[in-house]
Amino acid sequence: MNAPLVFITGASSGIGQALARRYAQAGWRLALVARRADELQAWVLAQGLDAERVQVYRADVADLESIAEAGRLCIERQGLPDVVVASAGISIGMDTAIREDLGVLQETLAINNVGLAATFHPFVGAMRARRAGTLVGIASVAAIRGLPGHGAYCASKAAVVAYCESLRGECRDSGVRVVTILPGYVATPLTARNPYSMPFLLSAEQFAERAFRAISSGASYRVIPWQMGVVAKLMRLLPNPLFDRLFAGRGRKPRRGETAS
Repeated sequence: MNAPLVFITGASSGIGQALARRYAQAGWRLALVARRADELQAWVLAQGLDAERVQVYRADVADLESIAEAGRLCIERQGLPDVVVASAGISIGMDTAIREDLGVLQETLAINNVGLAATFHPFVGAMRARRAGTLVGIASVAAIRGLPGHGAYCASKAAVVAYCESLRGECRDSGVRVVTILPGYVATPLTARNPYSMPFLLSAEQFAERAFRAISSGASYRVIPWQMGVVAKLMRLLPNPLFDRLFAGRGRKPRRGETAS
């Protein structure tokens, strides 16, 4: 049981689950967190993972007490993680003119931002005391520029980038690393309903392999795939009128209950 330990939220599907599989392949012990804990436990059994090396924790990252308790239990049962990956997140289209969509914004920020900080919270002090550990925030290239109909998600992921940058400064010289990963398009349930083209689309497994290497290499910031990083930087350089014309006819992220068109 001397193998390193990784704590991953959002592990019941998508990026989180693919990262769990990649870390398991590398021989790590796993602390896996999801609201759908029964579904996650079934996946663990289906993968044939050693029960002594894996613990599943039921928690909702939007519930501060819930995710803090999961972190406390992880330390108690498995020890202090070497890596914590905050990958739980949601992506829902919104229209500011529609009253109920303000609730979508509130929910998105609660999960994608407050939930991320709450995921790190139980571990930061102990990692500083140990003078070792890695905190990984999953952002998105959607953080680079705001996309029509995607205000909640873009705002939340821009906040992830800024928050992780702040936390990296706070942890400087403490032995604790903070890594910001910005996925481009990855084939997951979050992107399955996107009604627009998704250049450089990766499978969740391809993304997990590249993210695993980036985290292990000591990178502080990485766009995956790198091609999307180039595209994102070019988009940032576009003058606003040109950017607005370029995306004027782009499909919008479906709102809750809408069908992609």
